[in-house]
Amino acid sequence: MTTAHPRGRALGRGLHTLISPGPEPAAGEPTMDLTTSAAPGVEEHADAAAEAACRLADSTRDGGWSVTAVEDAVDAIDYLVEALSALGPRTARILADVPTATAILLKNLEETQQQRGEQPPPPPAGGGVRRERRRLGPGWQGAQA
Repeated sequence: MTTAHPRGRALGRGLHTLISPGPEPAAGEPTMDLTTSAAPGVEEHADAAAEAACRLADSTRDGGWSVTAVEDAVDAIDYLVEALSALGPRTARILADVPTATAILLKNLEETQQQRGEQPPPPPAGGGVRRERRRLGPGWQGAQA
């Protein structure tokens, strides 16, 4: 089940002038490795990610970002880039600079905090360091009851 995201199309308008897709693919090189039907859950997760991005854009229209929220959004961008890069070499080349951009964004966030004399956010409840997110891997079918 996929729904249309008119806001996403509107947000992406003009983006083609900012991003060069790189050289044309070599003869016979597929531009994207697509199948006639997505793997189980892929369309639903992609739809949920697009809906969440639209809700995030709506809720941050007047500011309201925290350090943790920025870090979470950057994590989401990086994971989406990684997933989309699996579509093929050309797609990976198109998206290759995004992780560098998100790293620069995080560095800028850190510098801004330092300039303001702010301390890093406190560790999550229960102490310790915020855990790194990990993917569940191929073939994960969800919790079994």
